[in-house]
Amino acid sequence: MRKETVEPRTVVPGQDDPRVAELNRAVTRLQRELAGYRGHLADRGIAEEELTAVGTALRTGAPEVARLRHSLLLIAGAIGSVSALSEPLGKLRNAVELFGRPAR
Repeated sequence: MRKETVEPRTVVPGQDDPRVAELNRAVTRLQRELAGYRGHLADRGIAEEELTAVGTALRTGAPEVARLRHSLLLIAGAIGSVSALSEPLGKLRNAVELFGRPAR
């Protein structure tokens, strides 16, 4: 019988959670698309701040669902109906929905 040594593994909160990974990808993509969008958005700063806040929450582990949903509403309101950003915004919405409904 072979004896193996197991090294302790440092676990980063949310590291193995596929929902966190998907949300991180969606946040990164929308940030990139928003940065590249040259049209006028009156509330661009709000969208950028909320995307940064979500990204920060992801680095600390699985974020609070109610806060995610609030951020999504602010981001969607800030972006409005800009068709160039609709696909990455939809991906963000889908990623937030992976976390389910907030606890009541």
